[in-house]
Amino acid sequence: MAIIREMDAIKSNVMNDSTVRDASIKVLIGPEEGWDSHVMRGVEIGEGGYSPLHNHPWPHINYIIEGEGSLLINGKENPIKKGSVACIPPGETHQFKNTGKEKLVLICIVPKEGHK
Repeated sequence: MAIIREMDAIKSNVMNDSTVRDASIKVLIGPEEGWDSHVMRGVEIGEGGYSPLHNHPWPHINYIIEGEGSLLINGKENPIKKGSVACIPPGETHQFKNTGKEKLVLICIVPKEGHK
């Protein structure tokens, strides 16, 4: 059965961690919707906000759908903006930062073991 949803209608969960500022995440499509192996997530980061600086043993794919910012990978800042794509390999330390004046919104796809 096909699933069609509006991203804005899906409930967000605020990232609660001392290393995060003004960031939330929501599951767009995952095992509960029939994609057994991966999870597509929507991430929103407010002005001046950032995701946790972290690494993990799985890759993930990202597509920026709104705003601008930087993607820190292994200590190197990489500018990102609407339309940017990124593939972060396993073990790479990374963090998304919003450097713009509007919300930074991105799609993040991880294997299901990568979603907690």
